[in-house]
Amino acid sequence: MTESFAYSAHIGYLFTELPFEKRIRAARDAGFSAVEFPAPYGTPAPDMARLLADAELPYVQFGLRSGDASKGEKGIGLFPDRRAEFRANLAEALDYAETIGVKMLHAMAGVLPEGRRRPEHRACYIENLALAAEEAEKRGIRIIVEAMSPAAVPDYYLPTLAAAREAIDEAGHRNLGLLLDVFHTVSVGDDPVALINAEHGRIAHVHIADVPGRHEPGSGSIDFASVKAALRKNGYRSFIGCEYVPEHTTSEGLGWMSGTSA
Repeated sequence: MTESFAYSAHIGYLFTELPFEKRIRAARDAGFSAVEFPAPYGTPAPDMARLLADAELPYVQFGLRSGDASKGEKGIGLFPDRRAEFRANLAEALDYAETIGVKMLHAMAGVLPEGRRRPEHRACYIENLALAAEEAEKRGIRIIVEAMSPAAVPDYYLPTLAAAREAIDEAGHRNLGLLLDVFHTVSVGDDPVALINAEHGRIAHVHIADVPGRHEPGSGSIDFASVKAALRKNGYRSFIGCEYVPEHTTSEGLGWMSGTSA
């Protein structure tokens, strides 16, 4: 049970003291085995491919364009009047992913207060999920679905892993997987170990950050040794994505990587 996991640096959270184009090499130099970031589109795909090749690191996953962040948008998959936009974003993301060698794409649902939700929103999201899974499978890419806790993303359509699983079940496509975020899971009062045991066959990717504060593993209350033991027991062999907010600089907070807290 001493097997180590390979860690992926979320460079939207880590190494932000550096210009974006320098974060990939910084991640490699710090001991990370991969990188990820949900919105790479500001860097042309050929340039991103070059940065990855120079650092000799893979890029694990990113998301379809998620709408206007200044308006609080976090995905557009829910909205019937934005179907065409979703499909255009999907095509763009698949092309970008192929260019840089990414094998997982996150198709976010969106933010919508519960009182405004209608059956047509659900139907649209499920339709979009199934479409994304079908088109991505043709290119050897998997679509992943993540729950986001209300404390972090108020009114996100999928606040729990159970809600994410139900959407996957309803979409009914084999090319859909779960992104299990340990921070979001614990934030809603769920047990990540129990969910890993229950959902291990669907888990495609894992994110970690501690509770409270969303800081480095070992800064809060989560028992990451138990989380890792559950992942090992259930055959998880992919990257663990580090999506946490450093308490100080990224480099100052990396002691956990050589310790026992994660």
